[in-house]
Amino acid sequence: MTKRIILAVSGSISAYKTADLTSRLKKKSYDVNVIMTEAAKAFITPLTLQVLSKNPVHTDLMEEKLADRINHIDLGKEADLFIVAPASANTIAKLANGMADNMLTATALALPSTTPKLISPAMNTKMYDNPLTRKNLDTLHDLGYQEILPKSGVLACGDTGRGALADIDVILEAIDSKLIN
Repeated sequence: MTKRIILAVSGSISAYKTADLTSRLKKKSYDVNVIMTEAAKAFITPLTLQVLSKNPVHTDLMEEKLADRINHIDLGKEADLFIVAPASANTIAKLANGMADNMLTATALALPSTTPKLISPAMNTKMYDNPLTRKNLDTLHDLGYQEILPKSGVLACGDTGRGALADIDVILEAIDSKLIN
């Protein structure tokens, strides 16, 4: 049976890497449903991820195209895995505090407790190491999220340090480890 993945994309320069991630997940025969925040759409278009995933991309919490379906609830019920990649500091804070003000955070809040959840942060080193972000990630760990650690290197802003999105191979390995028995 095909495993269903929700790939939740938040606003980070590394959002463009989700095109490769989506393509590679499809080549592994996963069914990929993409959710994007408004900020993510500034870095990559929904159309790109729709073409690669072969599924509609969900961007608006209030857009319900079918009268008998509540997207953020039904997507969560159908998911075998939920991953936020890249996860911005803003989205991490919202998730840790139970906010549900966009499609990504509302879907996350509606997930069954048994759904595996991965989070792959991507942000500036100072933001990643900020005590508030660390506290929010600790909260998410306590809630069952497994963090895929960011890598170190030269970041998009020119700073050097930890905060770059993990390599796609590392993300794929984390996904496979949760879904392949």
